[in-house]
Amino acid sequence: MSSVPSPSSPSAPIAAKGRRRFTVDALFVDGRPRAVGVEDLPEAKTIRLDRIEADPTQPRRSFDPEKLAELVASIRREGVLQPIAVHYDAERDVYVVLHGERRWRASREAGLVTIPALVRDVPEEHRLLQQLMENVVREDLNAIDRATALRTLKAQLGDAPWEAVAEAVGIRRSRLFQLLGTEKLPDSARADIRAGRLSEKQSRALQGLPTPQQEALRSVIVADELGAEEAMRLSRALRETALPEETPFEATVAALTDIRAGSRPPLAAERVPRIEPRPATDDPLGTLLAALSTAAAGGKTAKVALARAADAVGAPPYDPSRLEGDVLALARTLSRTPTADLRPGGAAYPFLAALCGALDDLLRGGS
Repeated sequence: MSSVPSPSSPSAPIAAKGRRRFTVDALFVDGRPRAVGVEDLPEAKTIRLDRIEADPTQPRRSFDPEKLAELVASIRREGVLQPIAVHYDAERDVYVVLHGERRWRASREAGLVTIPALVRDVPEEHRLLQQLMENVVREDLNAIDRATALRTLKAQLGDAPWEAVAEAVGIRRSRLFQLLGTEKLPDSARADIRAGRLSEKQSRALQGLPTPQQEALRSVIVADELGAEEAMRLSRALRETALPEETPFEATVAALTDIRAGSRPPLAAERVPRIEPRPATDDPLGTLLAALSTAAAGGKTAKVALARAADAVGAPPYDPSRLEGDVLALARTLSRTPTADLRPGGAAYPFLAALCGALDDLLRGGS
């Protein structure tokens, strides 16, 4: 009687070459054509809405009621088309929204019980960074919320330089400072930005102006829905007129109305009080400035008097290059002059005010 060879013996039959071996895991693999190149996500869930809460550190602080209502209507018709992202807080046994708070809010208002979600294990120190990377570049997140989030991120990064914050989020340094500039605007302007009445580009026209002028220009921009370019033009015109900071709101609005109508408010030089120069025996400069103002009227006698005053101080013949150099020299001197000396009562104020008046008369031809 012949013995049956054991499977381990050398004479045991060898499996057919090329025969496929199956494992238990292979029983659970989707082998249909539509599954080729597709992998299931183990973190994909359908979660009850009452088990989810908003993230208190989420950069978004305001939600447009009208846009939220539109999303509610869309979800009622089509459902939630894109899952939100959440992380699980084991200590409190709740899921916290990472991305998609608007969809979560709208789903609750639409009466849904559950929502599709991806559960992600994101370290706390990376959550704000991820939210910023998603939100800072989004057009529907207002500039005020972006600026607040960037400042929070800077603190979370150990008070890192702004350059490092910009690099971490993936925006230009100049863009970062444009966003931060909105934090310096008046409360009314920031409220308009949050509400969508004032865009971040329009708000740039307000930056650098005194607060009363910011309020006036803001009201004109919002009321007349001015574009960013027109807003910047009005801002530049306000700076050129150099209205005093204490100018009332109504007067500033009136000045803006004049600018838009093609006229202009009085320039700063026109508002400087005329200071009569001292007699020639005491001050040759005063005499020369007075002669300049008088000669602007165009009379022959006045022009002769001006020539004599110029001869008295040894004025050289006219030379465009020399004039440019003299103006530059004056500008350099003024840049080093203490502010107190330029104000009424200051050492430089009397002759600078007289020069201002003389130049005004001369450039306007005495009119």
